[in-house]
Order: sequence, then structure tokens, then C-alpha cells
Amino acid sequence: MTGAITALLFCQLLGEVLARMLHLPVPGPVIGMVLLFAFLLLRHRNGEPPPEQLERVSDALLGHLGLLFVPAGVGVVVLLHTLAENWLPLAVAVGAGTLLGIAFTGRLAQALLRRMS
Repeated sequence: MTGAITALLFCQLLGEVLARMLHLPVPGPVIGMVLLFAFLLLRHRNGEPPPEQLERVSDALLGHLGLLFVPAGVGVVVLLHTLAENWLPLAVAVGAGTLLGIAFTGRLAQALLRRMS
């Protein structure tokens, strides 16, 4: 169990180091997650399943994922006056981002379906 948590934290640390050294605009934990994914893909190609302890630790962390939204909710309440002052640009950004995300996902799905058939 300790080894699995260590592996997750090591991937996060390695991602953080790479993000800072290479001045990447991507958060370190996201890079660490990609590194962990690549590691698991390499294991899968060799016919090995993911380590059982890593699955258990990941499931336990995902079971408590809702707790990670508490700081974001507190930030929204603390900065409510800022949100009220800038509601229009925020609404436009959220709306446009949602529409672009849906359009991109649809185009990607079409391309993948064409490629599969």
C-alpha cells in the first residue's frame, strides 16, 4: 500500500519537476498523470495487469474525490464579490468554452468513428 502511494506521489513530483524545468503551461500533476498512464500502458503491452495495490489506492482516492472540491467552493464564496463584478466575461468564457468543448468532442468522435469503419 505504501509503495503504491509512493508511486503516485513520485509521478506527481516528476511531473512538477518537468513542468518547472521546461516552463510548461501544464500543471505538474497533469504531467505526472500522463507519465503514470504511459507507465501503465507499457506494462499492459507486456501483458502485465496494473499492480493490485495501485488499483486499491486509486479506488480509495477516487472515493474521496468530492473532498477536493471543498477548497474550490470556499474560494468561490470568498471571492463572490469579484465574481459579481466580472459576471459577464465569466459567463461568456464558460459558455464559449462549453460550446467549443462540445464541438471538438463531436468532431473527434466523428473522425474516430470514420477511422474505425
